[in-house]
Amino acid sequence: MAWALLGIAGILEIGFAFFMKSSIGFTRLIPALLTVATGLSSVFLLSISLRTLPVGTGYAVWTGIGAAGTAILGMAVLGDSIAPMRLFCIALILAGVIGLRLVSGS
Repeated sequence: MAWALLGIAGILEIGFAFFMKSSIGFTRLIPALLTVATGLSSVFLLSISLRTLPVGTGYAVWTGIGAAGTAILGMAVLGDSIAPMRLFCIALILAGVIGLRLVSGS
């Protein structure tokens, strides 16, 4: 259950970053409210998952999902660069997240 909550927390972290960009410096109300809601929800679910997962593993996976997912969403939706080296670096992040999951005893 902790891994599922951590995955959801990571997805909410992606939403947090996306809505923060959409809020244009918290000048747009609805995206700003969504930024706060997704950010708080993400941290809350992370904290629940850390009840059973090691903090280093949980936090690294959470940030990895958020970083890689946000980069991919930026490329898919916001027109961010899809340079091969960026894709390679995202693949490295995802490999690290998967590796941490595989070597974890939980």
